[in-house]
Amino acid sequence: MLDDARPEPKKKVAPRHGGHRDRLRERAAKGGLGALPDYELLELLMFRSVPYKDTKPLAKELLARFGGLEGIGAASHEAVEEVVARCLGYAAGKATRAVALDLQLIFDVTRRIAREPTAKRPVISSWTALLAYVRVALQHEPREQFRVLYLDKKNQLILDEVQNRGTVDHAPVYPREVIRRALELSSSALILVHNHPSGDPTPSRADVEMTKQVVQAGRALNVEVHDHLVVGRDGVASFKQLGLM
Repeated sequence: MLDDARPEPKKKVAPRHGGHRDRLRERAAKGGLGALPDYELLELLMFRSVPYKDTKPLAKELLARFGGLEGIGAASHEAVEEVVARCLGYAAGKATRAVALDLQLIFDVTRRIAREPTAKRPVISSWTALLAYVRVALQHEPREQFRVLYLDKKNQLILDEVQNRGTVDHAPVYPREVIRRALELSSSALILVHNHPSGDPTPSRADVEMTKQVVQAGRALNVEVHDHLVVGRDGVASFKQLGLM
């Protein structure tokens, strides 16, 4: 009687780049993550979501395509997924969505961490934390976005609210709506913030005129406008420091 011949289970083949991954992990453990360049940090981040492909070319392509780590974090899910699919040779689908989601997850966690110090202490007394926060939130946004930081009587942040999202060079703002919202939140002061996707934070004439309208509307209802910050890749412009309000 013949023995029941059963096929042996297939053994998982270790990826050819496994040695590189082990060496990179070892370097990170011994020298610290701060010693690694940006592309190697991205490689480490993607090891779990891309288990059987070399992540180095993908990491370098993502940085080149979006201009840096913050640019990747600000990019749309579709744009990131397109780069992932092209570099890994995948058709867009479950696998590419998972990689793009992992990347967006870590960058969103970073944004929230950056926001915490601002939310826990008076905004005005911590100028450095405020600038760091608005840069992380808006410096690499591809479209113009208008936000308002609503404050209480102690200048503690009540709410950071996106009032409007627009095109690459315009986000409509309605001064009465800004002040109406302040009254709803019992906010006694606010800071206006918007970005210039072009990179240059220099306020436009329209920015100056809109700010004057918000200040006037707020003055009538005892809501003070502390400042208007314009965020660009080249820095942050303060209306108050520029003498525009």
